Amino acid sequence: MGGATKQEQRARAGGGRTITGHAAPWRRLAVLVALMLAAFTFNTAENLPVGLLELMSESLRVSVAAVGLLVTGYGVTVAVASVPLAHVVRAVPRRHVLTGLLAALVVSSLVAALATSYWLLLVARLLTALAQALFWAVLGPVAVGLFPPEVRGRTVGALSVAGSLALVVGVPAGTWLGRRSDWEVPVAMPAALGLFSLVTIAVLLPTSRPEEEPAAYGTRPDTRRFRTVLAAGALSATGAFAGYTYIAKFLGDVSGFSPSTVSALFVVFGLACLAGVSITGVLLDRFPQSASATAVATQAVGMLGLYAAGTDPVSAVVFLVLMGGALGPVFMTTQNEMLHCAPGRTDLALAANSGAYNAGIAAGAALGGLVVSAADVRGAFLTGGLLTLGSCAVLLGGRTPHRP
Repeated sequence: MGGATKQEQRARAGGGRTITGHAAPWRRLAVLVALMLAAFTFNTAENLPVGLLELMSESLRVSVAAVGLLVTGYGVTVAVASVPLAHVVRAVPRRHVLTGLLAALVVSSLVAALATSYWLLLVARLLTALAQALFWAVLGPVAVGLFPPEVRGRTVGALSVAGSLALVVGVPAGTWLGRRSDWEVPVAMPAALGLFSLVTIAVLLPTSRPEEEPAAYGTRPDTRRFRTVLAAGALSATGAFAGYTYIAKFLGDVSGFSPSTVSALFVVFGLACLAGVSITGVLLDRFPQSASATAVATQAVGMLGLYAAGTDPVSAVVFLVLMGGALGPVFMTTQNEMLHCAPGRTDLALAANSGAYNAGIAAGAALGGLVVSAADVRGAFLTGGLLTLGSCAVLLGGRTPHRP
């Protein structure tokens, strides 16, 4: 996050005025919809194997654990590649970057659907992961740069709603389709959706220098706040996924729900996540820092509540909804804060945040597995809840006075 060059400083001082800011309202809205669809598509592609594990395992003649690596490897790739890729393309116009990333999504989805071996499927998945690693870095600045600064939080909220819909609609629909045909059919669907977004963005998004875009730099650069949010986001992700990775086991073994009820509760969890990002998105512009702390605190209450009262079915559902309602907003609010406190380019700050969060996901899943093996699944939620409390303390301790 080094200092800006003289050319970049001039662009920042000039307010970042570009053709994008003067585009017709319908054109800006169409680009936003295309970006929302792309966010939905990437998140759906990332998580599709979760619902198709057994089908893919039988078809490719590999273990379920090997298919699970298609998800784990995806997350690790995003964590490792986000910042390096953002540095490599930092001077490339975002229209070109986005169309290239969506082209990679289309190609990798088709290759995955046509794969006749596990290793070819893994290569296709890693290509999609590399595209997604960079996508989240450039998505935010492009999207919020389409609209006035006072509605940036709502724009981030719209993108987050689209991403959350992948878990509520995309993955369940893909699972349903795969079970009624073959797993290759839903795996190919992101190619069609990605192509639609690609064409829309290629035609309607103007070409401009990245450093001259309206949201290229933070509105209130603050290195200390940047580091605080980065650390808190990674810590909260570690805590969340230490428990969430084993939520099905918890609901069955501790809360006593039947397998069919557990499946229904996953839908409830997804709907709670969608509601959380929808509500938080409305408040982001007014309370950017408070929104982060509130989301993390709610996640802590949900996880610790499951640990303490999860043996009671009613209490388990209440705290599950609280956890679900916070999980999406935590990442959304940290991304939004990066648009404000980034000490340099916002795309690099967003890449760092995405990488740290995905690293937290991988660490949390591994930590939860160790706790479950050494103690029990309730212990995973206690561990995750305490880590989340730590994240909340980091956020509150690193708060900076709001400057208009």
